[in-house]
Amino acid sequence: MSKNLGITLGLIMAAVIAAGLLVALNGRDGATDTPAAQPAPADQDPTTTPTAPADLLVREDSRYLDRVEDSPVTVVEFLDFECEACRAQFPVMEQIREDYDGRINMVIRYFPLPGHTNAEPAAAAVEAAARQGALEEMYARMYETQAEWGESQQPQDEVFEGFAEDLGLDVDEFVQDMESTDTEQRVASDFEDGVALGVQGTPTIFVNGRLAPSMPSHEVLSAMIDAELEG
Repeated sequence: MSKNLGITLGLIMAAVIAAGLLVALNGRDGATDTPAAQPAPADQDPTTTPTAPADLLVREDSRYLDRVEDSPVTVVEFLDFECEACRAQFPVMEQIREDYDGRINMVIRYFPLPGHTNAEPAAAAVEAAARQGALEEMYARMYETQAEWGESQQPQDEVFEGFAEDLGLDVDEFVQDMESTDTEQRVASDFEDGVALGVQGTPTIFVNGRLAPSMPSHEVLSAMIDAELEG
């Protein structure tokens, strides 16, 4: 992780934690300008939850795994490639993509948690690959290999460069993009949008702006998507 981005993400997360503590201390009367994105309780119908601001969920430069013109449904996932829970959610998201192929948009937003040494470099690697048209391939590779590089306290940039080579990318261009200020700012921008939405952990998933329960099953996500498609 670059020093500047590490400091930025750390400060943002510290602000989120401080806001959460303030709410806890204030009790029922506590409030903040950025409410936490609390997953819908298991017994609550997630299709009835309030919708998040569309301009924070998807930006013009947001990365789409699937983009369908005029689709009425957009699924947005804030994720961390070093997060084990995100890795566990990955097969569910892939099955959703297969089941709704050609019918929904699927957007990923980078939310590298400061406690994960290689989360930000992994996000930068995916972004660098996306600039060469290999978003989906690098996205999948990160989860498929997470056990090999995740939780390491040592930088894994060379591992990610190896992935780029395996995928047939221009490695010099990949490294340049991965280390660029533009990519750093791009990842930080996603993170900041997540914080503004109240995201505190990963994966956090929205269906047309409605927050899904924590670690939503295929059944839950399908029900949310179907309700939006039929609405």
